[in-house]
Amino acid sequence: MKNLFGEKSQKKAFLGMTALVSAASIIFNSCNSKTDVKEFEKITSHEHPTVETVPKIKIDDESVETDKRIIYLTFDDGPNQGTENLLKILNKRNVCATAFLVGKHAYGSKRQKDDLDLLRNNPLIELANHSFTHAHNKYTDFYKNADAVVHDFDIAKDSLKLYDKIARTPGRNIWRLNNIDVTDIKSSAEAANGLKKAGYKVIGWDLEWRPSQKMTLKGSHEAMIKKVDSIFLNDLEKTSRHLVFLTHDQYLRDADSINELDMFIEKLQKSNKFVFRKISQYPKINEILN
Repeated sequence: MKNLFGEKSQKKAFLGMTALVSAASIIFNSCNSKTDVKEFEKITSHEHPTVETVPKIKIDDESVETDKRIIYLTFDDGPNQGTENLLKILNKRNVCATAFLVGKHAYGSKRQKDDLDLLRNNPLIELANHSFTHAHNKYTDFYKNADAVVHDFDIAKDSLKLYDKIARTPGRNIWRLNNIDVTDIKSSAEAANGLKKAGYKVIGWDLEWRPSQKMTLKGSHEAMIKKVDSIFLNDLEKTSRHLVFLTHDQYLRDADSINELDMFIEKLQKSNKFVFRKISQYPKINEILN
């Protein structure tokens, strides 16, 4: 697949740049291309050193061939069980994604704190806001108080340093951008409007890989790929040519689920029909909200 992220950085070499920053740039800028796994493991050693923030690159639709489609891989509820397995898959396939974090999960245990560091220091990963409490899993009550919802997201923003204000609502498929206004359950509309008024850019999803009763990924990667193709074929995505894909870290705890997600990404890459991006590159998401 054409390396869309790499064209800019590969033409410039700065003398004196540290090997670590160079490695980080290579990883970030090649998140749409296949990579040599062994070489990648050399770059991302088990020590997980701190990586300098890589500047965001704005890429317009015109830079993507018209026969290709853009997929935004997003994963909710991290850091959680399965986060490390998710990172192994993304590192192996060298593909970028966005992690929507729950604030209280970041402080739930030492392992979750360590997983947050792994997420934060991996240039393939972008972090976004999924609230602090995850509504305490009592969604109807949570969305009754719009001010409390905004406050909950503000706590997550400040505690996790998520200053881009890109957010996803727990338990709801809500969109609040300048050009997209969608509320799946109307009783949540006031809270969603409050988030937009507070400057949050709320992103839902076009396709979710749901869990089985055992909280593992339900179905096969072949079935999910057919759903991806169907959405694009029938123009069912919120923005034409752009599909936001959702699943959850905690569904990646068993070998079968790990393998299915790995194969899903591998088959999408090998089809040469898709480009992967982080959610901050979704069309018009960086516009100042009206």
